[in-house]
Amino acid sequence: MTLQDIAARLGSLLRAGGLSVSTAESLTGGMLGATITGTPGASDYYRGGAITYATDSKATVLSVAEVTLASDGPVSPATAEQMARGVRELFGSSLGVSTTGVAGPTGQDGKPVGLVYIGVSDTERTVSHEFRSSGSTRDEVRRQAVERALSLLVDHLDRPEKS
Repeated sequence: MTLQDIAARLGSLLRAGGLSVSTAESLTGGMLGATITGTPGASDYYRGGAITYATDSKATVLSVAEVTLASDGPVSPATAEQMARGVRELFGSSLGVSTTGVAGPTGQDGKPVGLVYIGVSDTERTVSHEFRSSGSTRDEVRRQAVERALSLLVDHLDRPEKS
Protein backbone atom coordinates (compact mmCIF):
# COMPACT_ATOMS: atom_id res chain seq x y z
CA MET A 1 0.00 0.00 0.00
CA THR A 2 1.41 3.41 -0.96
CA LEU A 3 1.47 6.51 1.23
CA GLN A 4 -1.30 8.01 -0.89
CA ASP A 5 -3.40 4.84 -0.50
CA ILE A 6 -3.11 5.08 3.28
CA ALA A 7 -3.86 8.83 3.16
CA ALA A 8 -6.94 8.16 1.01
CA ARG A 9 -8.14 5.51 3.49
CA LEU A 10 -7.63 8.00 6.32
CA GLY A 11 -9.59 10.61 4.42
CA SER A 12 -12.47 8.21 3.87
CA LEU A 13 -12.62 7.37 7.58
CA LEU A 14 -12.44 11.02 8.63
CA ARG A 15 -15.12 12.03 6.14
CA ALA A 16 -17.41 9.14 7.16
CA GLY A 17 -17.10 10.11 10.81
CA GLY A 18 -17.47 13.83 10.22
CA LEU A 19 -14.05 14.30 11.79
CA SER A 20 -11.05 16.54 11.15
CA VAL A 21 -7.30 16.22 11.67
CA SER A 22 -4.34 18.54 12.13
CA THR A 23 -0.63 17.79 12.12
CA ALA A 24 2.31 18.80 14.31
CA GLU A 25 5.59 17.91 12.68
CA SER A 26 9.21 18.04 13.66
CA LEU A 27 11.43 15.53 11.84
CA THR A 28 8.93 15.09 8.97
CA GLY A 29 9.08 18.81 8.20
CA GLY A 30 5.67 19.07 6.54
CA MET A 31 5.75 15.74 4.71
CA LEU A 32 2.85 14.34 6.75
CA GLY A 33 0.59 17.31 6.04
CA ALA A 34 1.61 17.27 2.37
CA THR A 35 0.76 13.59 2.10
CA ILE A 36 -2.67 14.09 3.69
CA THR A 37 -3.44 17.04 1.45
CA GLY A 38 -2.32 15.09 -1.61
CA THR A 39 -5.70 13.37 -1.50
CA PRO A 40 -8.43 15.16 -3.46
CA GLY A 41 -11.04 16.60 -1.10
CA ALA A 42 -8.68 16.81 1.87
CA SER A 43 -10.04 20.27 2.62
CA ASP A 44 -13.13 18.48 3.96
CA TYR A 45 -11.16 17.15 6.94
CA TYR A 46 -7.63 18.63 7.12
CA ARG A 47 -7.61 21.72 9.38
CA GLY A 48 -3.93 22.65 9.19
CA GLY A 49 -0.49 21.92 10.49
CA ALA A 50 2.45 23.32 12.42
CA ILE A 51 6.05 22.52 11.57
CA THR A 52 7.86 22.97 14.85
CA TYR A 53 11.34 21.85 13.93
CA ALA A 54 13.13 23.93 16.58
CA THR A 55 12.72 22.83 20.18
CA ASP A 56 11.56 26.26 21.39
CA SER A 57 8.82 26.39 18.75
CA LYS A 58 7.27 23.26 20.23
CA ALA A 59 6.70 25.28 23.40
CA THR A 60 5.67 28.59 21.85
CA VAL A 61 3.44 27.26 19.06
CA LEU A 62 2.10 23.98 20.46
CA SER A 63 2.21 24.63 24.20
CA VAL A 64 4.59 21.78 24.96
CA ALA A 65 5.61 22.33 28.58
CA GLU A 66 9.08 23.80 29.05
CA VAL A 67 9.64 21.33 31.88
CA THR A 68 8.89 18.43 29.52
CA LEU A 69 11.36 19.73 26.95
CA ALA A 70 14.00 20.28 29.65
CA SER A 71 13.56 16.91 31.37
CA ASP A 72 12.54 14.56 28.53
CA GLY A 73 13.83 16.44 25.51
CA PRO A 74 12.19 17.13 22.16
CA VAL A 75 12.30 13.44 21.18
CA SER A 76 10.15 11.73 23.80
CA PRO A 77 6.70 10.20 24.32
CA ALA A 78 5.58 13.15 26.48
CA THR A 79 6.67 15.68 23.87
CA ALA A 80 4.87 13.77 21.10
CA GLU A 81 1.69 13.65 23.18
CA GLN A 82 1.80 17.34 24.04
CA MET A 83 2.49 18.24 20.41
CA ALA A 84 -0.54 16.20 19.25
CA ARG A 85 -2.80 17.72 21.89
CA GLY A 86 -1.46 21.21 21.21
CA VAL A 87 -2.07 21.06 17.47
CA ARG A 88 -5.55 19.60 17.97
CA GLU A 89 -6.40 22.51 20.26
CA LEU A 90 -4.65 25.08 18.03
CA PHE A 91 -6.72 24.16 14.98
CA GLY A 92 -9.87 22.98 16.73
CA SER A 93 -9.72 19.59 15.03
CA SER A 94 -11.15 16.27 16.15
CA LEU A 95 -7.72 14.62 15.98
CA GLY A 96 -4.15 15.80 16.28
CA VAL A 97 -1.14 13.80 15.19
CA SER A 98 2.51 14.60 15.83
CA THR A 99 5.91 13.36 14.72
CA THR A 100 9.15 13.95 16.59
CA GLY A 101 12.36 12.00 16.24
CA VAL A 102 15.85 11.72 14.86
CA ALA A 103 16.23 11.48 11.08
CA GLY A 104 20.02 11.55 11.10
CA PRO A 105 22.68 11.39 9.90
CA THR A 106 23.77 11.39 13.56
CA GLY A 107 21.98 10.88 16.85
CA GLN A 108 20.60 13.75 18.91
CA ASP A 109 20.87 14.21 22.68
CA GLY A 110 21.74 10.54 23.13
CA LYS A 111 18.82 9.38 20.95
CA PRO A 112 19.68 7.12 18.01
CA VAL A 113 18.97 7.79 14.36
CA GLY A 114 15.60 6.32 13.43
CA LEU A 115 13.92 6.77 16.83
CA VAL A 116 10.52 8.37 16.28
CA TYR A 117 7.61 9.15 18.58
CA ILE A 118 4.17 9.68 17.11
CA GLY A 119 1.42 11.24 19.18
CA VAL A 120 -2.30 10.87 18.53
CA SER A 121 -4.82 13.00 20.38
CA ASP A 122 -8.60 13.07 20.30
CA THR A 123 -11.03 14.73 22.69
CA GLU A 124 -10.93 11.77 25.09
CA ARG A 125 -7.30 10.67 25.21
CA THR A 126 -3.80 11.30 23.98
CA VAL A 127 -1.29 8.52 23.38
CA SER A 128 2.19 8.14 21.96
CA HIS A 129 3.76 5.34 19.98
CA GLU A 130 7.46 4.59 19.69
CA PHE A 131 8.67 3.70 16.22
CA ARG A 132 12.14 2.55 15.16
CA SER A 133 12.74 3.28 11.52
CA SER A 134 14.85 0.89 9.51
CA GLY A 135 15.70 3.64 7.03
CA SER A 136 19.34 4.23 6.21
CA THR A 137 18.90 7.81 4.95
CA ARG A 138 17.15 10.89 6.32
CA ASP A 139 14.53 10.66 3.59
CA GLU A 140 13.80 7.00 4.34
CA VAL A 141 13.43 7.68 8.08
CA ARG A 142 11.10 10.61 7.39
CA ARG A 143 9.03 8.67 4.85
CA GLN A 144 8.67 5.69 7.19
CA ALA A 145 7.62 8.04 10.01
CA VAL A 146 4.89 9.51 7.78
CA GLU A 147 3.70 6.04 6.79
CA ARG A 148 3.57 4.95 10.43
CA ALA A 149 1.72 8.11 11.51
CA LEU A 150 -0.92 7.64 8.79
CA SER A 151 -1.32 3.97 9.69
CA LEU A 152 -1.72 4.81 13.38
CA LEU A 153 -4.46 7.31 12.54
CA VAL A 154 -6.26 4.74 10.38
CA ASP A 155 -5.96 2.17 13.19
CA HIS A 156 -7.17 4.73 15.72
CA LEU A 157 -10.28 5.41 13.65
CA ASP A 158 -10.89 1.74 12.82
CA ARG A 159 -10.40 0.57 16.43
CA PRO A 160 -10.39 3.64 18.71
CA GLU A 161 -10.54 1.59 21.90
CA LYS A 162 -7.14 -0.03 21.12
CA SER A 163 -5.06 3.09 20.42
